[in-house]
Amino acid sequence: MRIVVTGAFDDTCSPGVRLLDRAAQLGDVTVALWSNGLVEAITGAEPQFPEEERCYFLEALRQVSAVTVLDALPLASVGDMPWAVAGGRLAVAASLERAGMEVLDLDDGGSGPFPPITPNLTVRPGTRRAVVTGCFDWIHTGHVRFFEEAAAYGDLYVCLGNDANIASLKGPGHPFFPAEERAFMVDSVRHVFRAVVSRGMGWLDAEPEIEWIGPDAYVVNEDGDKPEKRAFCASKGIEYVVLKRLPKPGLPARQSTDLRGF
Repeated sequence: MRIVVTGAFDDTCSPGVRLLDRAAQLGDVTVALWSNGLVEAITGAEPQFPEEERCYFLEALRQVSAVTVLDALPLASVGDMPWAVAGGRLAVAASLERAGMEVLDLDDGGSGPFPPITPNLTVRPGTRRAVVTGCFDWIHTGHVRFFEEAAAYGDLYVCLGNDANIASLKGPGHPFFPAEERAFMVDSVRHVFRAVVSRGMGWLDAEPEIEWIGPDAYVVNEDGDKPEKRAFCASKGIEYVVLKRLPKPGLPARQSTDLRGF
């Protein structure tokens, strides 16, 4: 079964990704992404993120098979596949139905528990492995680009800080999203082989997870470069890689701090 999910997807939070996850359980998902002009026509406001950035983010999700930009409703080129509408836009659903499209009744997946965090699992033998660590509190295209580049060093394991450690390092109000939600979002990025939540504390909170992963490389960006991490990798014989914090060419730089407002 093939399904078209249409919407603005003008943020990178979990409700839209959960909708795509539910749709992907029914079949291959094509996202008919609203163009900048269509977002403004439907919502009355310009999108927060340009369509190039929204498209890049969606194409990085493992739940999505293809993305096409939609300038008007309906999009005849995707044929008679069932459509799901993001964000509960009844007017959009009505427009599709008038055009003879089958509209699926999928909620946005914005409520209910997230999948349980997977405990430590056996790594794939005989593969090169890379690990990154961090909070990853509000997933954005900068994170996607970082994962994309880090995955060049091997199967990418992302160790997310546990809630208590993030609070101790970053202060009150952090993390903005709980570990289960952050792990779901990170695990949805196709460049990530596996997302786990670290059990330790401090800048080396992922030391227990790194022990069982046995990575060949520990990849950080310039902001995450710490003497403790360098010394740890030197003691373990792990390649320590520092990447420039650069967005995907043509896209703006993003920071979680700006998105969550503190």
